[in-house]
Amino acid sequence: MTKLKTQSLHKKESDLAQANKQLEILSNGIFKSGELPTFAKKIKETNPAPLRARKLEILQINVGYMCNQVCTHCHVDAGPDRKEIMTVETMQQCLAVIKNTGAHTLDLTGGAPEMNPNFKWFVEEASKAGIKDFIVRSNLTIIRANKKYHDLPEFFKKYNVHVVSSMPHWTKGKTDKQRGDGVFNQSIQALQELNAVGYGMPNSNLKLDLVYNPSGAFLPGDQAALERDFKKALAQDFNIQFHHLFAITNLPISRFLDYLIASENYEEYMYSLVEAYNPSAVANVMCTNTISVSWDGYLYDCDFNQMLELPVNSTSKHISDFNEELLEGRNIVISQHCYGCTAGAGSSCQGTVA
Repeated sequence: MTKLKTQSLHKKESDLAQANKQLEILSNGIFKSGELPTFAKKIKETNPAPLRARKLEILQINVGYMCNQVCTHCHVDAGPDRKEIMTVETMQQCLAVIKNTGAHTLDLTGGAPEMNPNFKWFVEEASKAGIKDFIVRSNLTIIRANKKYHDLPEFFKKYNVHVVSSMPHWTKGKTDKQRGDGVFNQSIQALQELNAVGYGMPNSNLKLDLVYNPSGAFLPGDQAALERDFKKALAQDFNIQFHHLFAITNLPISRFLDYLIASENYEEYMYSLVEAYNPSAVANVMCTNTISVSWDGYLYDCDFNQMLELPVNSTSKHISDFNEELLEGRNIVISQHCYGCTAGAGSSCQGTVA
């Protein structure tokens, strides 16, 4: 076995151990103030039928955990030291599915997806499939990280990529606190470069949306109000335009779970999610119309389940044996972290759902 394969195997074993540890923490649910109701019990009380997958609309593909940033809330636990990168072989299997699936949206994520050495080739090939909405989730700073990424705005424009970019806040202090020193200034410069080629401008078909995650142990505010505040501040201070803002709840997994425990906010945060449980959000959670594909090709109901090593409840478990008919109607795999997607107005990779 090569050194690279050995390192990859050891990392996979380490990730599995970490996932099992976090699942144990989430499943315990017994705090000083009482026992936390299981999500399975809660959903049964409000929704007679099990949570099931509907027709596939969104294929979300994680092309690798490598990232130029190490964000405190990252549920992927991404960073420069992560070596998990989707191979060309797995990308080709994904392309075969993209060409034949009924999904209308392709959503590429990471880490920083652009750091996969075959990212541009994959975008070029996937763009030929006629997908209606082709999303790339960019952290913005990657555009400024290295000269080889400086052409990304023009590259995205060439293939009419829908750019969804992380932006914790319109102020430097709050952004850098969550994402690292210098991130705010680099993000502003990247947004200005995207605007310069037409992204985010009024009436432009080059879509530029921002993603907001709370910086602490609290739920996001009203998405529409946040969008207005972001648009006003970024336009006034930096002459930056964008289309929409997605407000996403931080789920209690990976680094954010570690933060909650270390800051002694875990119990309070879990109770806040349970108390904000919204039955009307259940019907539109992203797992009902989305399949998440990991860097090594395995299938999950969402990328949060991917991080907890909770594969789909189906005999079709890998992109190489993808079967849309078998996957449709499957029971969704749930655990306590699912409260995060059903709290308040609900949360998905496309923002609020209720």
